[in-house]
Amino acid sequence: MTEIKRWWQTQPAVTHILLGLTVAVFLVEWLLGGSTVSYVLYMLGAKNDQAIIAGQWWRLFTPIFLHMGLMHIVVNGVVIYFMGMQIEALFGHWRMLLLYLLGGISGNVMSFALSPNQSVGASTAIFALFGAFLMVGESFWENPVIRQLTRQFLLLTVMNLVFDIFSTGIDIWGHVGGLAGGFLLAYVVGVPRIGQIPRTKRILAGITLVIAWIALVKLGFTNWQ
Repeated sequence: MTEIKRWWQTQPAVTHILLGLTVAVFLVEWLLGGSTVSYVLYMLGAKNDQAIIAGQWWRLFTPIFLHMGLMHIVVNGVVIYFMGMQIEALFGHWRMLLLYLLGGISGNVMSFALSPNQSVGASTAIFALFGAFLMVGESFWENPVIRQLTRQFLLLTVMNLVFDIFSTGIDIWGHVGGLAGGFLLAYVVGVPRIGQIPRTKRILAGITLVIAWIALVKLGFTNWQ
C-alpha cells in the first residue's frame, strides 16, 4: 500500500493508467478480429453518428481509447506519454484526468456535429492537452519558461492541424474540438500549481463550453437525422 501511495505521489500516475488502458483496449481489438476491422471498432464503441442519434451517447467517450492499426496507437501512445507527463506535472492528477476525458469528449462532440465518418482515436484527448498548455501560456505569459514552451507547443499544434488538412482519413473536426475544449476546460479546472485564474474567466469558460456542446449536439442531430 505504501508503494502504491508513493507511486501516486511521485509519478505521472494518471498518464500511466490512461496509456495502460489504451494498450489493453487495443489488445481486445486484436483478439476480436483486428484493429482495422470497421465492425470490431463499431462494436467496441467507435464514434458513429447514426448510433449516437439512436441514443448510444457513450460513443462520444469510448472512441478515446480505440485505435485503428498499430501505427495509430504507437504514435498516439508516445504523445500521450510525453505530453501527459508535462500536463500532469502542471495540473495534477485529477485535473489531468478531467482534461483528457472531457477534452476528448469535446472533440467527439464536434466530430459528431460536422463529420459523417466513423472515427476512433485518442487524438481528440491529445489535442485537448495541447489546448490546456496553450491556456497556461496565455494566462502566465510573463513566465519566460512557460512562454518558451508555449511557443514550441503552439508550433507543434499548428503543424499537426496543417498535416490534418492535407491528409486523408483524419478527423480534423475532432482535433479542433479537442483543442478548443481543452483550452476552455483548463480555465475551468485551473492550474493552482502555477497560479490563480480569475474566477470570472473560469465561469465564462465553463458557460462557453456548455453552450458549445449543446449547439454542436443540436447541429449533429440536424445534419445526420
